[in-house]
Amino acid sequence: MKKAFPKAVGKHAPARVIEGIKGEVKKYLKRERNKKLPEGTDFWDFDCRVGSDQTSAETVHIAALGKAIDEAAKQDGEEIYLEILAKAVKRQKKEK
Repeated sequence: MKKAFPKAVGKHAPARVIEGIKGEVKKYLKRERNKKLPEGTDFWDFDCRVGSDQTSAETVHIAALGKAIDEAAKQDGEEIYLEILAKAVKRQKKEK
């Protein structure tokens, strides 16, 4: 998913718009995780970038995505840019 969400949508309060963005991201992640894995892979991993626009978007971990959306909402600009790319990966064994 590569998408720019507007911060202001009609009469909606900015906080509700941000919650709507987070809800859409949550649904997208759930939909991607439910897809069938390719042969030889163990789980879906996600490459995430968040920012006020595509050029200023920073890479974030999937666990910190909500906080990154909140930070992008506080920045100047009229939109929040999100890029979430799913990739199937195989678990790596930990070295002892």
